[in-house]
Amino acid sequence: MKDRFGAKNQRTWLMRFHTQTAGVSLPAQQPMNNIARVAVQALAAVLGGTQSLHTDSYDEAFALPTEEAARIALRTQQIIAYESGVAQTVDPLGGSYFLENLTLQMENGAFDYFGKMDAMGGMVKAIERGYPQKEIAESSYQYQRAVEAKEKVIVGVNEFAIEEEPPHTLYIDETVAHQQSEKLKNLRARRSNEQVRSALDALKKAAEKEPKAAANGTISSANTMPYIVDAVRAYATVGEICEALRQVYGTYTEVSIT
Repeated sequence: MKDRFGAKNQRTWLMRFHTQTAGVSLPAQQPMNNIARVAVQALAAVLGGTQSLHTDSYDEAFALPTEEAARIALRTQQIIAYESGVAQTVDPLGGSYFLENLTLQMENGAFDYFGKMDAMGGMVKAIERGYPQKEIAESSYQYQRAVEAKEKVIVGVNEFAIEEEPPHTLYIDETVAHQQSEKLKNLRARRSNEQVRSALDALKKAAEKEPKAAANGTISSANTMPYIVDAVRAYATVGEICEALRQVYGTYTEVSIT
């Protein structure tokens, strides 16, 4: 941040990061096994020094978590925090050759990607060319191929499978949508819609400031965040804010991956 982007505030040099356990790794088969998976992933995050952590619920392969599943996910964090002892040491794995070597490999791999992105003209240009999308698709294909060939074992999926009863899942009926619609109607009735329009107009003007041509819509050199904050303070909805920006930038269309 300091050398490449010229950041002068030392706080902006710090790499603060949030970790979420890998919901994509939680299969629908034998979902209670996901409790163990989440615990291992969460512990790895803590050992890696994360400042913030979210633990997925074991039933997220089916629907929004049930109250029981969400509580177990929370208790997983609490057990790690208060019973495991890892929080009592700043860097529990410091000096581990294995971990340091893995970190170096990951760092080199990341900088290799950064170099490729720079050569393409930056991340936006890379996205326009479909490069990150292609890399993600290739990674997904290789993972699935390894699972189907049993080169990668997923307990309860391609090994140790059993006959199972349908799981209990959270069901949300239409009353929630009606309640939310009523809340939105009440909000629009009590807020100052003139202030909302003024804030949204200011946001659009900021987004239109010194526009630069892009493949899809336009991008702006102006900082729109203060205007978004003002719109939120005026009680503009997320949809209204997105629509204001959409009128300036248009809608992104994904390029086909070949």
